[in-house]
Amino acid sequence: MRAEEEAGLRAEGYRLIAGVDEAGRGSLAGPVVAAAVILPPAAVIDGIDDSKRLSPRRREQLDVAIRGQALAIGIGVVSEKVIDAINILQATFLAMQQAIGALDPSPDFLLIDGDRSPTCSIPHRAIPSGDRLYFPISAASILAKVSRDRMMQQYHRAYPQYGFGQHKGYGTKDHLLAIARFGASPLHRRSFRGVREQL
Repeated sequence: MRAEEEAGLRAEGYRLIAGVDEAGRGSLAGPVVAAAVILPPAAVIDGIDDSKRLSPRRREQLDVAIRGQALAIGIGVVSEKVIDAINILQATFLAMQQAIGALDPSPDFLLIDGDRSPTCSIPHRAIPSGDRLYFPISAASILAKVSRDRMMQQYHRAYPQYGFGQHKGYGTKDHLLAIARFGASPLHRRSFRGVREQL
């Protein structure tokens, strides 16, 4: 993790540095979820990494640890209907804006995963693969992933035929076969390839 760069930001006078990331951007169903988190400079949480590299059990454990040390956490959720209306990139930005806006106290600098960032008046930096490089972004990626996975588990109970509890809405072979067999559910993103062909 590039702790020295975060230390450099603090040396410039930034005290409340938030990491921002999303989960569910590539899914065929359900919302896109973003998280923003401010951790204290002295926070030590062993095992923090890009959420995609961690097992579900480890993510759940780290989610508890992050929440136990965080100064502030914000979660943003944008539904599949809004995704279809404004496109996934703009929906991702909207979820990030919601998450940032929910932080209390407000951050004075943002580290955002990705090569582009939402419109924001707070000083910020967009960082490709930031969830593998920066501790606060990795923490946000875990919070976003765990939050979204829990939502998809709830949706699984409402629509068990699609297997949302297993694949969380991503385009696995079993999921695509279920869409072909049962059609699209109200949770499916109708503008996405893999879904729109079945409408």
